[in-house]
Amino acid sequence: MTEAAAAPRNAAAWRRAIRPVLWARGLRDFGDGLVAVVLPAYLVALGHGAGEVGAIASSALLGSALMTLGVGVLGARADPRVLLLAAAALMVGTGLGFAAVAGFALLAAIALVGTINPSAGSVSVFAPLEQAMLTSAAPDARRTGVFAQYSLVGSLAAATGALAAAGPDALVRLGLGGLDAMRAVFLLYAALGLACLLAYRALEPVPPEARRVSHAPLGPSRGIVVKLAALFSVDSFAGGLAAQALLALWLFERFDLSLAQAGLFFFWSGVLSAFSFPVAAWLAGRIGLINTMVFTHIPSSLCLIAAMFAPGIGWALGLLLLRAALSQMDVPTRTSYVMAVVTPPERTAAASFTAVPRSLAAAAGPAIAGAVFAAGWQTAPFIVCGALKIAYDLALLWAFRHIRPPEERQAGAAP
Repeated sequence: MTEAAAAPRNAAAWRRAIRPVLWARGLRDFGDGLVAVVLPAYLVALGHGAGEVGAIASSALLGSALMTLGVGVLGARADPRVLLLAAAALMVGTGLGFAAVAGFALLAAIALVGTINPSAGSVSVFAPLEQAMLTSAAPDARRTGVFAQYSLVGSLAAATGALAAAGPDALVRLGLGGLDAMRAVFLLYAALGLACLLAYRALEPVPPEARRVSHAPLGPSRGIVVKLAALFSVDSFAGGLAAQALLALWLFERFDLSLAQAGLFFFWSGVLSAFSFPVAAWLAGRIGLINTMVFTHIPSSLCLIAAMFAPGIGWALGLLLLRAALSQMDVPTRTSYVMAVVTPPERTAAASFTAVPRSLAAAAGPAIAGAVFAAGWQTAPFIVCGALKIAYDLALLWAFRHIRPPEERQAGAAP
């Protein structure tokens, strides 16, 4: 797909081109938001402890990293539409697998090869494929706005999924057993994977000659991508220490929240994150992508640290909600920045090779945090998470403050 062919000039055309991706993002993030809240309660109900919860979360993130690496290696040899269809089919199998087995080893294996996402962000094999397709479809001036819309859809869907975590409690009141009610969540997750498969079928196949033009391994942008990947790894390792499944477990144990109460909290957390994305796009147009990433991220990390010392549930939830309103503003801006500072043929490779170290680093976090949590140091992982994220932000600002995307260079050159 040549650059001219990949970026329709007509607004209706490029909006139509991105619509199936937005639908699929909403469907799978609804499932992710639901599972992230229910998963720790389900594993505890099966007889597993905090260490096992962390280990299964780590397996899921490690599997995502390995599959994302495979996407980057395949590059021009595979149609991204085919890869997305295969990933959606794997989502179906993952939901069925979690509903069917109870043993730790089997659950960890399914998490490793499946698509379960225990974190609040979109860390999965789907992401680099979707990001490259959105960048190809949208013109430069609309790129950050498109990624803000993409993130908005995902975050609102994840928030609604978290709210739906009250579903198992409702099923129990109707007479279904507790474990069976939670297993129903994973059957719904499988059904959502099938719906994603149908959404991806609406995408246009990309012929081999077009893939060779529009997808290439890293070349002139290799140095930038390596530096970004290294920094993003620090951020993701820190984020893994505070994975949503572990934060839910902390709320269950510290404040004795029910599934319904935790789901309501994560719903509002997701809503605040979602509406921060358009604000991030607006802010980036005024102060730049890097500044937006850094100067919204640091306060969110301070809120996470402060929540661990909160005297009561009201203060803790308030600080965590304020964190949610700020912590994800770097998501559309980060993606837009990576796609902007590499050459168009390198975009799929850049998306994959910045995502893989992030996923690998994030995979280590939950297992470490789960072990520390089980040892009785329940706030330590979240405090370390905040401190590491602040260090990452300062390093990012220092290293990339002078490397600007095309739209910022053009604005700077304008009289």
